[in-house]
Amino acid sequence: MNSNLNTRSMIFTLYGDYIRHYGNEIWIGSLIQLLKEFGHNEQSVRAAISRMNKQGWVTSKKEGNKSYYYLTEQGISRMEEAANRIFKLRPDEWDGQWRILIYNIPEDIRNVRDELRKELVWSGFGTLSNSFWISPNNLNKQVHALVDKYMVGEYVHFFVSTYDGPSENQRLVEQCWDLNEINHKYNQFIEEYSKQYVIHKNKISRKEMSDAECFVERTKLVHEYRKFLFIDPGLPEQLLPDHWLGSHAAALFADYYKELAEPANRFFEMVFKEGNENITKDEDYNVLSHPLMLPEN
Repeated sequence: MNSNLNTRSMIFTLYGDYIRHYGNEIWIGSLIQLLKEFGHNEQSVRAAISRMNKQGWVTSKKEGNKSYYYLTEQGISRMEEAANRIFKLRPDEWDGQWRILIYNIPEDIRNVRDELRKELVWSGFGTLSNSFWISPNNLNKQVHALVDKYMVGEYVHFFVSTYDGPSENQRLVEQCWDLNEINHKYNQFIEEYSKQYVIHKNKISRKEMSDAECFVERTKLVHEYRKFLFIDPGLPEQLLPDHWLGSHAAALFADYYKELAEPANRFFEMVFKEGNENITKDEDYNVLSHPLMLPEN
């Protein structure tokens, strides 16, 4: 499984896993230094953060001759939603209802329709037929936010309903998502990262990994695992097939993340401190009290 360490995508990962816990903002110099660890140069970092600025994910401010970039409300909302899904160890219970979104968006605003489709896939919706999207998850809040964001209220209808046949609910799942392909991707992740986990766990125990190396490996781990947000709809347990590997992958991710967490945070804080005189963490943020750090009930 080759990581595509796209600069913009890596910046999203850093905001989601680190920066959002430290006031949501970072000096551009610190960001450049952090991304140098992955082989990204200053020019590519500045171009990527500029693009994110134009897209409304971040905004900037000047203090003296220093530029700081911080998450917008849109950026904060996306990071929180992503984190809730990434760090979820078990599938949700199902309430038995389907969320159904139907739209008829005119051709002259096709770009809006294309963007909406991407957002729906990311949130976990699947297409039952053209312009007919369904999800068993409670995504009411996300749907209303998307309708407002793209101003498509006059073209959209949203329903919450139960399925009354003639097939089973699983048949709807089969029509909307290729769970075999998703399971295959999880199997690839497990095969690669279970080996790396054992190697790095042993190296850390022997103090043969630096804080910087742990930072790189934790960031790459989150970056790779985050890709499942774009393909796995996060179905409730009742709708998953037998031998589903998503939970196995989640457990491996959690164990590996725990192993790398403390030294990775030390390196991040060292670099972050150079551009921010005072480190201000979220009051409830401690890498060891992260949802992944807590024992399961």
